[in-house]
Amino acid sequence: FGNRLAALFAMPLLLLHPRLYAHSFFNSKDIPLLAMFVITLYLAHRAFRKDALSAFVLLGVGVGALVNIRVMGVVLLAAVSSMRALDLALARGWSARKRALLSTGAFALAFALSIYALSPFLWGDPVGRAVEWWATLSDHPNVVPQLFKGTRYLSTDLPPEHLPVWFSITGPPFALLLGQIGAAVIIGRGAKAPLRTLRSGGGRLGVLLAATLALPALAIPLLDVNAYSGWRQVYFLWAPFSLLGALGLAWLVSAIKRARFRAAVYGAAGTGAAAALISMALIHPNQQVYFNFSVDRVAPERLRTQYGIDYWTHSARQGFEWILEQAPSTDEPVHVTTINLRPPQGHSNRIAPGAERLINYPSLDARVVRRAAFNAPDGDASLALHRVQVYGNTLFTVGRKADLRAVYETAMEREPIQRSAFDVYRMGGRLALVKEPCAASYLTEQKARMRVVPVDRNDLPYWRRADGSEYFDVSLSGYGALFDGKCVALVPLPDYAVDEAEVLWSPPLLDDGEAREAARGAKEDGVLLARVFYDVYLSGGDSSSPRLVYVREGCDPEETEPPFFVNVHPERAEDLPEARREQGFERFWFEFHRQGALLEEACVALFPLPDYPVAGFRTGQRIDGGDGNLWRAEFSADPELHRAAYRAAALSAPLARGAFDVHLANGALIYVKESCAQVDTEARFFLHIVPEQVSDLPEARREFGFANMDFAFFLRGAAFDGKCVARVPLPTYPVASIRTGQYVSGEGEVWRAEFAAGG
Repeated sequence: FGNRLAALFAMPLLLLHPRLYAHSFFNSKDIPLLAMFVITLYLAHRAFRKDALSAFVLLGVGVGALVNIRVMGVVLLAAVSSMRALDLALARGWSARKRALLSTGAFALAFALSIYALSPFLWGDPVGRAVEWWATLSDHPNVVPQLFKGTRYLSTDLPPEHLPVWFSITGPPFALLLGQIGAAVIIGRGAKAPLRTLRSGGGRLGVLLAATLALPALAIPLLDVNAYSGWRQVYFLWAPFSLLGALGLAWLVSAIKRARFRAAVYGAAGTGAAAALISMALIHPNQQVYFNFSVDRVAPERLRTQYGIDYWTHSARQGFEWILEQAPSTDEPVHVTTINLRPPQGHSNRIAPGAERLINYPSLDARVVRRAAFNAPDGDASLALHRVQVYGNTLFTVGRKADLRAVYETAMEREPIQRSAFDVYRMGGRLALVKEPCAASYLTEQKARMRVVPVDRNDLPYWRRADGSEYFDVSLSGYGALFDGKCVALVPLPDYAVDEAEVLWSPPLLDDGEAREAARGAKEDGVLLARVFYDVYLSGGDSSSPRLVYVREGCDPEETEPPFFVNVHPERAEDLPEARREQGFERFWFEFHRQGALLEEACVALFPLPDYPVAGFRTGQRIDGGDGNLWRAEFSADPELHRAAYRAAALSAPLARGAFDVHLANGALIYVKESCAQVDTEARFFLHIVPEQVSDLPEARREFGFANMDFAFFLRGAAFDGKCVARVPLPTYPVASIRTGQYVSGEGEVWRAEFAAGG
């Protein structure tokens, strides 16, 4: 810029944007994109200045990393490509063109290799996946309403002025002014002497900055880019704009001849920076809702009705801090009362002792409500205990809940309008949701969707009128409480007249009636696989939809909070997804509140099995944080098979005697231990089959001379009547001899037997 002090001023221009400062604490995509954009802008300036092959290779790697963070990084790719095209057009002589072609090709190759290496998404089908990636700009599956200038638009149908307006009303005024001056300088220089501007280092940098700003402004409305929450997805534009602001300051200073006037320009710029800093301090820690004075930010609640404000709910932390300050120190039993608060790490699926004091307050009975001009209705506004406001606009309130015990008593006197995971009751302008018995996860981990049909269709947003209904996402913990083993929530309906309402669950929750019927069917027609913490049944084993049914009589709801795991071991490894074949099993997780039901007489959970034949299972409940498993069990998928094997083995003398007697019956080895304990089955079994002809072995095993059929007891065996029995079918080819026994890894063999196949 020809002015070091002005150039350094780009740094406060970048740092003193209140929204970017706030987002640097919680925005894990757009701020890294901005940071990488700064780096690649430097690499671009360096490459064009040095015009060296290595510099363009490094630039290609940087742009690849940029696009990998967000596809909008192609803005810089397009700008650099356009600049290189101009360089080729302006090159004098074959030597200059050759150098430009080589460096451009090196840039393109480095970019392609970088984006391919950093983006596993592209590895299977680079071209097809790249097209799919690009298509997400205008066809992203997440379409949400956006509040802009008092009107709700879909994120795929925003007006052309959306980006320029958001950019201009949320930037510090001094920075906006300097940036516009810098842009005008570049346009003026380019119009006056285009060739000289394009051939000078500073001129090309200015053109590059202007291009990176202009391209998104044109592309976003033309491509119908799906944009969310203001202009956060293009925060990277503030990097080139800050540099243009520094260029504008440098031009102002150079255009002024008298020293005292130049000092006044520096002083004005410093005053503007100080004003931005003071504004940031005044609204701390809510800089993410900063607006400059170009919009009416003084009239109470005006901003909230005109623009989306706190998309991130970051400010809700202050609500929790206020609750902590007001909460009495008590060890009395309490109930869940706040929203969007997960227990500490290590207790993600249960209400942990360390979390109780933060989320449960009987005296306050409070909830944090995020205020917005759309989303679920606020309700209970008159019961606010505490508010946090910026510019007179409410970001959230801490509100007192209704007396949910009284709500429950009233509901019990009425007939529900809907029976599902929760029974739903209509209470004037609200819906009461009741579940008993209940666990905390039904409130803290589950969200409902409320479908509302108004009396007058014109009360709906225009894009919902054809459908005739409106949907609201509801956080149950924000409106409910857990007390006396029951969950009760009181959800406000919209403020227009409602004809009908229903509550939907996504994903669907298990209905109590379905759970009760599944438990009855499993006990009557299913196979009891294990009797451990839960009784585990195989139900529908002969149908197209077999499933495990977990039943625990008289369980405590808190016992349902840890997540369930199921390791499914197939009969054939080739039935597994390729990535799981080496491990030999497929692992699944499920949460009780989604696949189970708390009944008055028992806890019941259902797990649908894969569609391949299963040899055995390992299942249980996992408690994170070093506590290990609440319980764990391993068992065969067909215990009756082993009872039959035991009866067959009793008809013949054993081939070998040891810790287990080994029999041969019906083409299978049968291992029998009459007086058996759990410890006897924990060591892994080894089984080596030596064929009469090595050529009968799979090719990978021929160099070893035997087939390795080692197994864990629970996959091939079952314990019953105090005895343990395992059954392993032998290969169909002629067998010469067999080696078998048990071993413990790192300790050696427990027992061993060798014998000829014929006895």
